[in-house]
Amino acid sequence: MSYAKGLEGIIANESGLSNVEGAEGRLSYCGYNIKDLVENSKYEEVVYLLHHMALPTKSQLESFSKGIASQRELPQAVIDFLKAAPKDGVPMDVLRTAVSMLGLYDEDALIGDPDPEALERAAIRIVAKMPVIVAYYHLLRQGLSLPPVREDLSEAAHFLYLINGEEPGENATKTLDVAYTLHADHGMNASTFSARVTVATLSDIYSGITSAIGTLKGPLHGGANEGVIKMLEEIGSLDAVDAYVEGKLERKEKIMGIGHRVYKVLDPRAPFLQEMAIKLTTELGESKWIDMSERIATIMRERKGLNANVDFYSATVYYSLGIPTDLFTPIFAIARASGWTAQILEQLRDSRLYRPLTLYTGPKEFLDFVPMEDR
Repeated sequence: MSYAKGLEGIIANESGLSNVEGAEGRLSYCGYNIKDLVENSKYEEVVYLLHHMALPTKSQLESFSKGIASQRELPQAVIDFLKAAPKDGVPMDVLRTAVSMLGLYDEDALIGDPDPEALERAAIRIVAKMPVIVAYYHLLRQGLSLPPVREDLSEAAHFLYLINGEEPGENATKTLDVAYTLHADHGMNASTFSARVTVATLSDIYSGITSAIGTLKGPLHGGANEGVIKMLEEIGSLDAVDAYVEGKLERKEKIMGIGHRVYKVLDPRAPFLQEMAIKLTTELGESKWIDMSERIATIMRERKGLNANVDFYSATVYYSLGIPTDLFTPIFAIARASGWTAQILEQLRDSRLYRPLTLYTGPKEFLDFVPMEDR
């Protein structure tokens, strides 16, 4: 019996949400090219698209955006948890636990046969509250007070406002909005698979999102963007890049942010973040990080035929926005919440329990049982 290790190449379900065409280097959401969405829409419009599989009218988008903004307030018990959480905790751990807690205070967190309307209400709450959880914990670990949430700012602007204490400029807001759009959904990636497997048991939506957050945390998935900045800091300067990369290649070690499990050519999301990274670092007058990144990308493309992926440049973008490194992966989770919730809604429209087989490699015949005294 043959098998695909890691389920590589195995089709496990149908989806109309995102199409990842690895050989061609193309990505679309519900049939719309990611390039068109980045250049012509805002993140809230993308959330609507993923949840409803159609672009909204102006009035629909306005109502939908207001609906998200109106659900930003956290239950007091969750705020109390954030205050009590260790100040040196891992933000992804705090986010995972806080999201799980949210399910205790949402009457729409139902177990059993799904109620589409209740699921959609819970999905909107998750999208709205996750950024606030991340921002509030970041403030509390610094000993800062918590500003009340606002309903007059977009998702990207509101998050930057919370963590920085002031309304962001248009460029910063647009940059994070684009990053949110690029990270919103991406086929049957590991965290999305976790979410769908969990809710396929007819567990509640918060359990599915908690599973997804725990999966995204790993450095081989969402944690890769943190690894990129740590790598750049370890290298230190442009003139040290070549020797660093050469040493990694000789030891057959991974270069963070290079290559992709699905894309065999350039990740279609990478150029947008590359462009923003160049623009931001130019404005800041600090081109060191992007210069180092570009040199690493060039070496890996020439030596190994591998291209930079979305994590490679998103790290420099977030760093240039003044976002702490350990919030990079939580921001990925904030953006991907739109896709996770959409995937859960889709899963539960026509669900089937996931139950793959295992290729057993143990003894083929029963072993003789040895009594305790004879072992």
